[in-house]
Amino acid sequence: MKQILVMRKDLNMKVGKMCAQAAHASMKATLLHLDDPRVKEWLSGKFTKIAVGVNSEEELLALHKNALDNGLISELITDAGLTVFDGVPTNTCIAIGPDTHENLQPITGSLKLL
Repeated sequence: MKQILVMRKDLNMKVGKMCAQAAHASMKATLLHLDDPRVKEWLSGKFTKIAVGVNSEEELLALHKNALDNGLISELITDAGLTVFDGVPTNTCIAIGPDTHENLQPITGSLKLL
């Protein structure tokens, strides 16, 4: 079981901002689905996370939709823009899963590690 954290590389976020956004996504995907057996199994093990990147908002949103359409947990994070992004709410990342490698691979297998 693992969770995939998908970050937008085109935003050129500082490392600290990326870490915070990834943490938001992981927590949201976990806390909103605590009763899901996949989350329970993941939390009882190593709760592996993999960080990958996409190059645009369009790619991020298409991936999010594809994950949901295929029955995966997927949560989108939209930063409020209070500290960066000039006050404009901005879609920064998603968390997909937790789920099995076999279920995640068709959706996220082509993405490159950060």
